[in-house]
Amino acid sequence: MSKASTFRSGGIATPSRFLSTGWVWLCRRLRVSEAAFILVAVAIGAAAGLGSVLIGSIARTLQHLLFALPPTLRLSSLPSLGWPTLAVLPVGGGVLALFSLATRARQRQLVDAVEANALHGGRMSMVDSLVIAGQTMLSNGFGASVGLEAAYAQIGGAVASLLGRALSLRRGDLRTLVGAGAGAAIAAAFGAPLTGTFYAFEIVIGAYTPAAIAPVTAAALTATFVSSLFGAQPYIVSETAGRAIETHHYLIYAGLAAICALIGIVLMRSVALVEMVTRRLKLPGWSRPAIGGALLIPLAALSPQALSAGHGALHMDLMAGVSLGLIATIILTKSAAAIVSLGFGFRGGLFFASLFLGTLVGHLFAGGVALAIGHPVVDATNAAMVGMAALAVAVIGGPFTMAMLVLEATHDFALTGAVLAAALVASTIVRELFGYSFSTWRLHLRGETIKSARDIGWTRGLTAGRMMRRETHATHTDMTVAEFRRRVPLGATSRVVLVDRDDRYAGIVQTASAYAEGIDADACVATLAGDRDAALAPDQDIVAVMQRFDASGADELAVLDPQRHVLGLLSETHVRRRYAEELEKAQRELFGER
Repeated sequence: MSKASTFRSGGIATPSRFLSTGWVWLCRRLRVSEAAFILVAVAIGAAAGLGSVLIGSIARTLQHLLFALPPTLRLSSLPSLGWPTLAVLPVGGGVLALFSLATRARQRQLVDAVEANALHGGRMSMVDSLVIAGQTMLSNGFGASVGLEAAYAQIGGAVASLLGRALSLRRGDLRTLVGAGAGAAIAAAFGAPLTGTFYAFEIVIGAYTPAAIAPVTAAALTATFVSSLFGAQPYIVSETAGRAIETHHYLIYAGLAAICALIGIVLMRSVALVEMVTRRLKLPGWSRPAIGGALLIPLAALSPQALSAGHGALHMDLMAGVSLGLIATIILTKSAAAIVSLGFGFRGGLFFASLFLGTLVGHLFAGGVALAIGHPVVDATNAAMVGMAALAVAVIGGPFTMAMLVLEATHDFALTGAVLAAALVASTIVRELFGYSFSTWRLHLRGETIKSARDIGWTRGLTAGRMMRRETHATHTDMTVAEFRRRVPLGATSRVVLVDRDDRYAGIVQTASAYAEGIDADACVATLAGDRDAALAPDQDIVAVMQRFDASGADELAVLDPQRHVLGLLSETHVRRRYAEELEKAQRELFGER
């Protein structure tokens, strides 16, 4: 008998058993050791940094090949583009459509990091994420007015989710890792670890948690280091702040923030409107990106700065003085290009587009105020930084994220204070008038109710069907009160469910009401029934259930199937106790009690 056979038959530990035992030990260790968890976050940060480098390199290579760009220039920084070159745009739409058709084997909606953390406990599909990244790279590479940030965050979050599930992490830990992965990818792209860290907390995790600070920050720092190690050029704007910020400038910049908030709302609604119109036109799915690419041609001919995410244009416009008329033209063409690109089916985000548009709005605002008053009131460079952050907050969210981006770009704390104040103004106005960021707005259009990445997925698992107690003693409505008293003695049960001759729900009778004075014993017991129209569906989540109890005022409601057959009963006391238990459990996970 061979040695290997002896190992197998004799129960001696083989290498595979050692690996299996070691993996189980690691999984258990991660549940109790913060240091081990941070090391996993570092590994995820390294992977996210590599992913960002790879995605950016592929998209830029496509642009350089398709548009014959000089090695040192970006697409949006070109002074002009010839008509033959612009034919790449509709061709790119067709290629994207073919790619999307080829990957439609998975028919469900593709889940991004925000939705995954809010509704699915951080669970993401790597295959779906690769599809999203591929669509985004093709869209950006062929010149559509979309950014790559969605692909960066998607891959970073998916890697974290894949590893976290392999390690059998708890829901709260998995959500933290997904946020760390997405934030690390953004940190690598911008060369800004603080920005990536706050992006993870504000956009992907949805809350600041003490236990998550170390792993999220470690992932962001690692990703930034890895991307710089591979020579990636970060997106961050290296800009020197203008003249000193004075107290009255805060009020002026608040006005700029209000303008940016309104522009952001118009931009998000316009994207949704164009998308809705194109879908109602019943255009074939493959044709929408191609038509969108054709519509981009006149916009790109008017201003090449409308194409791609706008990295080259942002640097060019910050370094060179341009006329207010040209700035206004670029704002309109870039906004229209972004709306057309996303509305006609190109994949990507508005992160960098909102940064670029914000700088232009800030420049235009400073110039307009100077023209109105007769002399400069605020520095144009400072106004550009404030506008950049305010418009990005209006569209993406995350006031501290954008404030850290400005701090890491300018290293000016006074300007960062003004930026943070303006960002909070913009955020407040958007929440009051609109209520969504771009990512959650698109989810809202799909019928979801989330407004941030805060974990509400656990509420969807607590349905009326899961919480109810089965009801097997329904009583028919044609029974008299006297017969009811005989069958249901006082004290036997507090309430009885009634059904009609077809066994359909007909209300609930409080047992004590049948024994009240003055009740006709020969009357039909159905006359005592209440809550005939107040009932629950088995798939209603706990939030909807509590809202139904509040609206009906009932202490107990029946759970019915679509044919109104009684499945069970659910009491308000039990529902609220379960909600409190699950909320306490979610909070323990949120604050990382290991």
